[in-house]
Amino acid sequence: MKLSPDFFNRDVLDVAPDLIGKILVRKFDDNTELRLRITETEAYRGQEDKACHAHKGRTPRTETMFMEFGTIYIYLIYGMYWMLNIVTEKEEIPQAVLIRALEGFDGPGKLTRKIKIDKTFNNTHICNNNNLHIEDDGYIPEIVTAPRIGIDYAGKEWIEKPWRYIDKNSLRK
Repeated sequence: MKLSPDFFNRDVLDVAPDLIGKILVRKFDDNTELRLRITETEAYRGQEDKACHAHKGRTPRTETMFMEFGTIYIYLIYGMYWMLNIVTEKEEIPQAVLIRALEGFDGPGKLTRKIKIDKTFNNTHICNNNNLHIEDDGYIPEIVTAPRIGIDYAGKEWIEKPWRYIDKNSLRK
């Protein structure tokens, strides 16, 4: 079953773990589909979160984070990797979930390369996008938490937040 927009109309700390175990479906131009289970996410919780892009306010780069829940937020890191995020909460509350890993693809840059995600997805909506959506097949994961990765600039308090969510079964492989 395809996730409804209301799934994303919640606090990022609720949405991020609830995305674990869901199926990311990528439809390509030739009508083939790739269906992969989400195994790891990270939560970025608005302007108070020093690791969140929106921490320093609204900019052309962060504008998407201030949009409605379910909006896809894509940005480039290291000049070579697109990061796939989904906005949560209502407009003007800049929260987003980073999709960090899919079954068989650890690392957000590797997964976007594999499923051919780039900036053309930015500012589109995950629930009415013809080429990318998320489904729930009923799988119930066992979730473990960990500190977020790659946010040394945010300081110890924000690094230690257990806002990375991982399907425990994906750690055994």
